[in-house]
Amino acid sequence: MELKELQRAIEAILFASGERVEISRLCMALEVDEDEIIAAADALADELSFNRRGIRIIRLEKGYQMVSSGEMADYITKALETRKPPKLSSSQLETLTIIAYYQPATKAMVEQIRGVDSSYSVGALLNKKLIEEAGRLNVPGRPILYKTTPDFLRTFSLSSLEELPPIEKVSFGEPDQLEIEQITDETQTEAQAVAPEGENQ
Repeated sequence: MELKELQRAIEAILFASGERVEISRLCMALEVDEDEIIAAADALADELSFNRRGIRIIRLEKGYQMVSSGEMADYITKALETRKPPKLSSSQLETLTIIAYYQPATKAMVEQIRGVDSSYSVGALLNKKLIEEAGRLNVPGRPILYKTTPDFLRTFSLSSLEELPPIEKVSFGEPDQLEIEQITDETQTEAQAVAPEGENQ
């Protein structure tokens, strides 16, 4: 498949999807290898950015997504009458930071680091789709594990978690001592309802 034809196909798939599409899925659909997909998608992304188009293609870990240009945000808001996403409270930001660096992390781990109950913050982050369930820890009570989502990467303009600045982590034991039961997207539960904004926990 020629480069231009491949780029048109990628552009059409990403536009129709409206969300991140895994590179592996693009390879399967277009019957080309991963290197060709990455080269074509990256070149297309550079072209859209260079020409200051109203749309952009961004890479999110092992996938690509089509998004609107940040420069057009005000126009989009006025035209679609959308509201700006709510800002994160300090407690939610602390909770999100801990999960981002220690994932998969349990609520108990978050609370141990923060020193306060974090039920509301975890629920709010689930509701905002910045974190999601990632299985359960194989210990009594089987607590839920949480990890960040592609929305988290997009919100903070990250291509992957490797771009997070380094920090000195608290030790919780060797990772291989934790047995995690992975769950599929089909069996993941919906984000739990959260208390109204303004409740301080």
